Amino acid sequence: MSLLAAPLKLYDTSVQRLSGALLASLLLVFVRVVLGGIFWRSGQTKVADGTWFEITESTRELFRSEYAGVPLPPDIAAVMANAAEHILPALLLAGLFTRLSALGLLGMTLVIQIFVYPEEWWAQHALWAALALVLVLQGGGLLSLDALLARRRA
Repeated sequence: MSLLAAPLKLYDTSVQRLSGALLASLLLVFVRVVLGGIFWRSGQTKVADGTWFEITESTRELFRSEYAGVPLPPDIAAVMANAAEHILPALLLAGLFTRLSALGLLGMTLVIQIFVYPEEWWAQHALWAALALVLVLQGGGLLSLDALLARRRA
């Protein structure tokens, strides 16, 4: 018997125990909350206190100046970004249309990367893209409205 047999067996047993659907679903909840939280907090900085959709004048100015590279008229871009930064995180939190919501946030990440802050790939955007891609590929997991609706359809 090799010197590594016992540690490898312990490792294999541990991996098998940690590979269950429930733990994977708990991880997906965490990923949904983290990614959604990033965009929700950003959206909250762009609206009047206590509202979800009342865009401030400073936000409109931000889209006219700092975000001017986005290939949309600033007023339209501000409204679209605001809606996405509030609706998509709420859907992620519920685990409803998880893959589509994550794909929308991945699209936003790419727009921000390409047109607004191209120097931020390794500092932030790669992480956002990785979180979004996990959800696009894996979905919301067992602890999501997506899973509940799928069970009802089956």
